[in-house]
Amino acid sequence: MPPETRAGIVIAGVSPHPPVIVPSVGGRDARTAEKTARALSELSKAIAKEKPDTLVLVGPHGPVFRDAIACTQDKTLHGDLSGFGAQDASVRFENDLELAREAASMALRSSYGTRVAMVGADERRAYQLSQGLDHGAVVPLYFLKQAGLESRLVNLTMGLLPLTEIYAFGMTMARAAEKLGRRIAFLASGDLSHRLTPSAPAGYHPRGKEFDALIVRALNEGDPSLLVQIDPELEEDAGECGLRPIVMMFGAVDGRVLEPRVLSYEGPFGVGYAIAVVRPREREASREFASRWEAVEDKKLEQIRSRQSPIVALARESLESYVRTGRRIKPGPEHRKLLGQRAGAFVSLKKHGQLRGCIGTTEATTHDLAEEVIQNAISAGTQDPRFPRVEADELGDLEYSVDVLGEAEPVEGLDDLDPKEYGVIVEKGYRRGLLLPDLEGVDTAIEQVDIAKRKAGIRGSETGVKLSRFKVTRYH
Repeated sequence: MPPETRAGIVIAGVSPHPPVIVPSVGGRDARTAEKTARALSELSKAIAKEKPDTLVLVGPHGPVFRDAIACTQDKTLHGDLSGFGAQDASVRFENDLELAREAASMALRSSYGTRVAMVGADERRAYQLSQGLDHGAVVPLYFLKQAGLESRLVNLTMGLLPLTEIYAFGMTMARAAEKLGRRIAFLASGDLSHRLTPSAPAGYHPRGKEFDALIVRALNEGDPSLLVQIDPELEEDAGECGLRPIVMMFGAVDGRVLEPRVLSYEGPFGVGYAIAVVRPREREASREFASRWEAVEDKKLEQIRSRQSPIVALARESLESYVRTGRRIKPGPEHRKLLGQRAGAFVSLKKHGQLRGCIGTTEATTHDLAEEVIQNAISAGTQDPRFPRVEADELGDLEYSVDVLGEAEPVEGLDDLDPKEYGVIVEKGYRRGLLLPDLEGVDTAIEQVDIAKRKAGIRGSETGVKLSRFKVTRYH
């Protein structure tokens, strides 16, 4: 099939979205970022020249979900920059809902089980979201319209998902386009570090420039590994909004030889603006980064399972048997140390580093610990209300841990708590909340108690709350 009619992704790019570069918004101030405006015009002309059927745009400023990618499902997508004083800077596109829904269906069936939240009028009311495209979409779309782009649009907002899952969704979007015979352009809208100078919007951090240099290098070299394997602390220090859109863009061109070119980079106003064009060429196995990362993860998971303790093996075997056959297993002789011992236990499941389910009991509810683990492992995979039931094709991706709870002891106050060593139980009347110890992001006793209170439905201002602490033995 000749290049001009080949289905799938035909061009990709990266764009910032400062409204100031739109002349009717920025006026004279637009000159400060004139380099960025010129480069975005060049990128827009390159995309328009390809005459894609659909432009897929992903940005950071629409509805952002922790566990899903958002996609606007209105029939017509429109927006303007009236909030920035420019009534004339408006765009309107027909939504390619067929492509969006095909990608969402394929993503849900993928090994990640990625969810796409289709956002329409009902969802906007439920989440109190404004209607219309946000400035992160309108700014690059304005330049694309100026360049003569005539296409449909799929408007996405990144999710706070693992970077490998974000990358995989980009791959899914490209495959959906191929399946439907669409020629698509993929545009990542996002600014880089917001902390380049003392006067920057998010304040200054010396690692902001380091982050931007890494992004520019990855774009110049066409190497997504530099971004997917980024130091999380560097990501946090940068105060950015472009990493996930750029990673998704790279996913859309996975497996293809690339001709990338950074058209410009500058940091006016203390914010990094990078513009790049990425032209995908022929397929090449060495460019299949996702399969390479999956092989590494599979080996890592295999090593973890080879070292797992009998109690964790019991949790895994319990859920696997129940999901595949609907039957509960019985403890074997290798679990004799658990038989007769009684305690509460929590079973946690993770998939690709993210929580996939966690259910437990604060005290014994069965006649021994083995049965407690069997019961809670099945519940973690099938009854955690925060997640859909674990499917059979997910079992190979799950990592398990089991926390066995010691006896709770009452404490007088926060000084008796240590979130790294002790879990906490908060109680008032019939309301009761528990939080396990040593959880990522919970660093102080007051944070630990506040989260446990929210779980129990206890307001922070309420008095007469009883506190207890407990230790756990954690098994991997």
